[in-house]
Amino acid sequence: MGGGDKTSLVVGGRPMLDRVIDAVEAAASVVVVGPSRPTERAVRWCREDPPGGGPAAAIAAALPFLAADMTVVVAGDQPLVSPVVVDLLVASVTGDGAVGLDSAGRPQWLLSAWRTDALRRGDFAAGASLRDTLGELRWRGVSLPDECTADCDTPDDVRRAEALLAERSRSS
Repeated sequence: MGGGDKTSLVVGGRPMLDRVIDAVEAAASVVVVGPSRPTERAVRWCREDPPGGGPAAAIAAALPFLAADMTVVVAGDQPLVSPVVVDLLVASVTGDGAVGLDSAGRPQWLLSAWRTDALRRGDFAAGASLRDTLGELRWRGVSLPDECTADCDTPDDVRRAEALLAERSRSS
């Protein structure tokens, strides 16, 4: 979407990143990997090495700042993730973790909950795939509606997220 910071795009009247941070409202602290910017909730900022090094490098960058026994991994471009989904993932952790599955049964590594000590055992080198890194751990798949696992990579994705958020607010 033009190479800019898509997490700052407004979806449903609020920046996408603030919506994602809302999803982890029960967390005592939140670590966000990326360039620092204003957010509605205080968060700890860090950067992956190299910047833009991918999700595995992002998790590696966050690890030194994680103090809780449980860590939730959520992509910054998933504005439809809710606290209910995050709570379900945390409650579903068996072994090392729980991973959201889309309707086709594909693991959505960037929507998952893990025992922090298990993450510390992983090899999160820049450029490594999360499938290879996290897939080696013992995890349980949790089927989720596609709207929860969808990220916003295109303007059409943002429009769909806007429509789903509007539908949610009409029905609540």
